[in-house]
Amino acid sequence: MIHPFADLVGLEINPHNDGTSTCSIEVSEKLLNPHKVVHGAVIFSLADTGMGAALYPSLLEGQICATIEIKINYYRPVTTGFITCETTVVNRGKSVANMESTVFCNGALIAKANGNYAIFTATVKKI
Repeated sequence: MIHPFADLVGLEINPHNDGTSTCSIEVSEKLLNPHKVVHGAVIFSLADTGMGAALYPSLLEGQICATIEIKINYYRPVTTGFITCETTVVNRGKSVANMESTVFCNGALIAKANGNYAIFTATVKKI
């Protein structure tokens, strides 16, 4: 899958075709905030991308998905290491799906997220 944002930050995406996915990223200087801690948006991006990757294989031809909302809890700061996000589709309806992501760094729990995604047929509108 072509994913320019993931390429930009160095995020690895592994969808599993069974309603799950794994995403990972190695902590680097460019991912840190001014306090030398991984920026929360990096962890959020892992969860958001993992949710889309877990849902995407279940979409029919012509369908796409988009984030409606995500709630995330951060448990501990990260300064170095390898961050991994494991995502599972909890419920997939016709037009909305719910997913959960659990984020670890070097085996320690650092965040959990829950999100809802819209499922719809893509249309192109000229502006």
